[in-house]
Amino acid sequence: MPVVRDLRVLLRLRNFRRLLAVRLLSQGADGVYQVALAAYVVFSPEKQTSPAAIASAMAVLLLPYSLVGPFAGVLLDRWRRRQVFLHGNLLRALLAAVTAALMAAQVPDWLFYASALCVTAVNRFVLAGLSAALPRVVDTERLVLANSLSPTAGTLAATIGGGLAFSVRLLASDSDTAVVLLGATLYLFAALASLSMAPGLLGPDRHPARPSLGAAVITTARDLREAIRHLAEPRRREAVWALLSMTVMRFCYGALLVLVLMLCRYALSSGPDDGLGLLGLALGISGAGFFAAAVVTPWAVGRLGPGRWIAVCAATAAVLEPALGLPFTTVPMLIASFVLGLITQGAKIATDTIVQSSVDDDFRGRIFSVYDVLFNVAFVGAAGVAALMLPPDGRSAVLVVTVALIYAGVSTFMARFERR
Repeated sequence: MPVVRDLRVLLRLRNFRRLLAVRLLSQGADGVYQVALAAYVVFSPEKQTSPAAIASAMAVLLLPYSLVGPFAGVLLDRWRRRQVFLHGNLLRALLAAVTAALMAAQVPDWLFYASALCVTAVNRFVLAGLSAALPRVVDTERLVLANSLSPTAGTLAATIGGGLAFSVRLLASDSDTAVVLLGATLYLFAALASLSMAPGLLGPDRHPARPSLGAAVITTARDLREAIRHLAEPRRREAVWALLSMTVMRFCYGALLVLVLMLCRYALSSGPDDGLGLLGLALGISGAGFFAAAVVTPWAVGRLGPGRWIAVCAATAAVLEPALGLPFTTVPMLIASFVLGLITQGAKIATDTIVQSSVDDDFRGRIFSVYDVLFNVAFVGAAGVAALMLPPDGRSAVLVVTVALIYAGVSTFMARFERR
């Protein structure tokens, strides 16, 4: 198969393999850590979880990215990206260990959230850096394929990490502390893996002196304005619309995730442990959808172009999401998890490719950080909307139909833009 042949060629690139190893270990640790947080916040027997509580947790953990994100982009365009992976993962290993200690001590929730926030804030630098560094280890002809393999492999690593976390939690008598310590260990391995690459390999090429805090604030505003102007140039218009479409699709995904969490916690399970197991199964099946997207997307983008593929993904979701979601039963929900994994990752691969191919290397860090901020604001906004619409057991036909209509709007918009 041509895809298999191209994958073999891509994996022969030594520096690509090394960057991929850092991604796999980093995102595998993310999967472990996120499952530990979900188990502690949503599925603890002593906690009565509600959609509002989930939305509040997402707001605490994700909204600060709106402040960290722009600074991450500016600094990524100044710091060596390899050093970001090294020091960022070392810092996350330390902070995750602190989170485990706070869980064991049963401290107030706000202190636990503060620790978790620090871990996930550093995550912005690492993930944005991985996307910005990819064109430095892959030639332009294979960039679409690299965007299919690398982020999707990272997502699969996070899914596998989540499954590993479930296993450790069962073996360690439901100890969320042990799971977090496992995540800290994987962060440490990711830091060590980054040492296999030369410090200057991943760019950026220019290395100005590190600014003071006040100068950094001023420079951030100036550089973001320059990046937005760079993105707003007419020949980069497709990148703008792709980013906006993907942000709206992220909103839909966030709303459906809260719905699935509540269904697993109450409507489709007999208790917290059964609900956590069902959630793990749904995430695993969604990971299979991510893998399918990695196989299908290069072929689809080659035939349709990335913009039209985004439109097809959104249209597929508009049709299948209500058909599978409205019964509110286990088997259709699991099938929907696969479909949403495929279309969400497929659209993201196409969006990443459009943005990477449209912007200059000196701006990639900033633009991918803005991309990250849009994602997180949309995700938190979706959780807030879901909290207002969902009943305690998660069964809401209104939310399912609303999300389907939004997907249909995205598909129509992108299809019309591509025709023009």
